[in-house]
Amino acid sequence: MPDAHNGETTGAGQSPAPVVFFLSDSTGITAETLGSTLLTQFPNHRFERRTIPFITTVVEACRVVDLIDGVAATGSRPIVFSTAVNREIRDILSQSKGHFVDLFGTHMAQLEDALHAAASGEPGKAHGLGDAIRYQSRMAAIEYAIEHDDGQSIRALERAQLILIAPSRCGKTPTTMYLALQHGILAANFPLIEEDFATRSLPEPLRPFVHKCFGLTSVPLRLSQIRQERRPDSKYASLAQCSWEIRNAEETYRFNHIPYVNSGAMSVEEISATILQQMNL
Repeated sequence: MPDAHNGETTGAGQSPAPVVFFLSDSTGITAETLGSTLLTQFPNHRFERRTIPFITTVVEACRVVDLIDGVAATGSRPIVFSTAVNREIRDILSQSKGHFVDLFGTHMAQLEDALHAAASGEPGKAHGLGDAIRYQSRMAAIEYAIEHDDGQSIRALERAQLILIAPSRCGKTPTTMYLALQHGILAANFPLIEEDFATRSLPEPLRPFVHKCFGLTSVPLRLSQIRQERRPDSKYASLAQCSWEIRNAEETYRFNHIPYVNSGAMSVEEISATILQQMNL
């Protein structure tokens, strides 16, 4: 059985952080995502996170229960999020001494009733190869995003569903990669540079595809801090330069009727959701 992947813990002098287990008979991605989303509603708490994927046998499930019970024996009852699909595995995990939150089984009976059908009980459907066409489309989208990262290629731009544009370090690359991996979106991204700002025009290869473009801006101070990590004490990282670029980028977006969002205080998931909604993707 794979070891648990440990997450953040509290520092010296602080009270122990509650231990949170994310359990799955597949990759654990869904358990982490849904469980972590619920935990965001408790912003004043820190957690020690442990992810245990691929719990596929009774023996492994029993070992996990022993691990959880060992934590509970220290006096702090852990929180357990589970997306185990297999009923036998799920029943064993639910016998642990943790606060067990069944993210899968809780709603399965309702779905079976609504669909008048029994669930397959097969793990790995959400992030595996169960939907081969969707999986291949996501892999193709990742390859496209890598080829078209930061304006490296203008080949096959007509295939792009989205062209993300922004000044340097505003979040273009992580956003296009996330859209490719999670949604199979064919996304390119291009930097905006001083020559573009002088004319308020898009880079020439993008002009036929202005309807596919979406812009990002940021908060000048935040952008300056990010750039300082890359090029300390440079003009590129100065607050004045960052302010100037952001101001001109926004003017360029408005001049070309390009929708945009300020990414300075948004997660990549929030940015992506905004783009998908505004671009009808």
